[in-house]
Amino acid sequence: MNYFEFYTLPESFILDEKALKAKYYQLSREYHPDFYANEIPEKQEEILQLSTQNTNAYRTLSDPDLRMQYILKQHGLLEEGKNELPSDFLMNMMELNEELMELEFDFDAARLHQVGEKSTGIMATLDADILPVLQRYPELHGVTKDEALDEVKTYYLKKKYLLRIQETLSKFAARS
Repeated sequence: MNYFEFYTLPESFILDEKALKAKYYQLSREYHPDFYANEIPEKQEEILQLSTQNTNAYRTLSDPDLRMQYILKQHGLLEEGKNELPSDFLMNMMELNEELMELEFDFDAARLHQVGEKSTGIMATLDADILPVLQRYPELHGVTKDEALDEVKTYYLKKKYLLRIQETLSKFAARS
């Protein structure tokens, strides 16, 4: 079952965290295996599956990145080997990657800071640009919803790419 359906919540990239947590706790009590210890094995297995699904649903939906990935996968938009980034973004990232390579061969703390600031700025711009799409998403239908999902997919892939760069920067910072 779809996690949003399981929690009777509308599919959305931005959720009411209190409502999500309340639903999780309600279902945790309802499907707690200890309350079904005297039931037949089939019922115990069913409750165990529901309890596990509740935990997995909450773990996924409570994390904004996992929730985004989940929605995109539900719509068949994240397929291994079929996720392409726009060429202009890759050109910008090539510049950042070259700066990372230079840092590897000739470390300079000031340059590390500059590259870090640049990647943080790019991430902030991405976040600001996608926010209106994420906010409007629950109200969209048809083609406009598909277009929004495509925008979110591109954002998600760009963010993943930038996070890898930031991980590399963190490794450089740890070595210095």
